[in-house]
Amino acid sequence: MSTDAADEIAAALARLRGRRPRPPFPPEAHHHPHGGHGGPWGRGAPPWVDPAHGRFGGPARLRMLDALVAASGSLSVGEIADAVGVDQPRASRLVQQSVELGLVAREPDPDDARRTRVRLTPEGQGLVSGFRGRRRDAVRSALESFSDDERTEFARLLAKFADAWPRD
Repeated sequence: MSTDAADEIAAALARLRGRRPRPPFPPEAHHHPHGGHGGPWGRGAPPWVDPAHGRFGGPARLRMLDALVAASGSLSVGEIADAVGVDQPRASRLVQQSVELGLVAREPDPDDARRTRVRLTPEGQGLVSGFRGRRRDAVRSALESFSDDERTEFARLLAKFADAWPRD
């Protein structure tokens, strides 16, 4: 299977998910009564659930972490708000909670001493890498019955669809 098509499809799905304010399944689906999980992550909890402490973030936090990876550096809270599709107060809360979890760190803005920038920590990078790997594996599994030509065409059409999806 073409890795490029799977990566392009995973990226398009992430763009679509970034424009939806709700998780892909109901909150009650996050924990299975027997310790497993019935959602797309198999028996384990989704990456935004810490089994020891409960839910520690949601899709908005993962979109924020994805935005920081895509930026290849630090972002301001305003830039994070734009990238995640939330207002600035919500972005500030996401950043503060993520700082407390050790996923991101604040650093002074070199151009404006009144502002801070936000960067990923190694722990945040690890979480994103793990999530992206699971997302890519799920896409590859779903594409097993597709021919190479079908995968390529699906990736092209889904990317076009995701790019045209309204941001509101």
